[in-house]
Amino acid sequence: MSKLYIVPTPIGNLKDMTFRAIEILKSVDLILAEDTRTSGKLLKHFEISTPMQSHHMHNEHKTVEGIIQKLKLGTAVALISDAGTPAISDPGYLLTRACIEQDMAIECLPGATAFVPALVNSGLPNDKFVFEGFLPVKKGRQTRLLMLAEETRTMIFYESPHKLIKTLGHFCEYFGEERQVSVSRELSKLYEETQRGTMKEVCDYFIAKPPKGEIVIVVAGKK
Repeated sequence: MSKLYIVPTPIGNLKDMTFRAIEILKSVDLILAEDTRTSGKLLKHFEISTPMQSHHMHNEHKTVEGIIQKLKLGTAVALISDAGTPAISDPGYLLTRACIEQDMAIECLPGATAFVPALVNSGLPNDKFVFEGFLPVKKGRQTRLLMLAEETRTMIFYESPHKLIKTLGHFCEYFGEERQVSVSRELSKLYEETQRGTMKEVCDYFIAKPPKGEIVIVVAGKK
């Protein structure tokens, strides 16, 4: 049956792949992958031989129409990203929106998302929070930080390792050096680590020990 399945994949530990996700990926006609080389290793591990097609942030504007046509012809399609749940700081939103506009069936499986374990193990309030993803690199960054300095809910950010020190420095400047923060990296992987403390303490720690891997920053809201 024609349907778009949005399928989360592990953020690191392959044991976090669900039975249902494997079943869906084996049963569909086509898998849309952010990076077919990365996803190829995952599919090989779980003995999934379904054909793949590239669908990433640089080509999704061009590929959506073709995928919609495939769905109209009865193709069952699964969308995956390199890690975690598609459309969370990854491609997926444009295709999902297009399917909704065409009144096509969509099913999103529950599964891995990096910010959830980072938030829960931060020790910061998680009854109300705001997910910011990646901050603007240049244009709009200062405006965004000024606005977020007044945010009272716990804030969640994604960051790359080589930009972490710069970002924590900006947080010290705009949020204050005493603001509580938790930085998690390599979640679910062998070298998983979480550092908690004041903004300055955590910034100093990573200056001394430059980080590697995927990073989630959880910041306390303004009191």
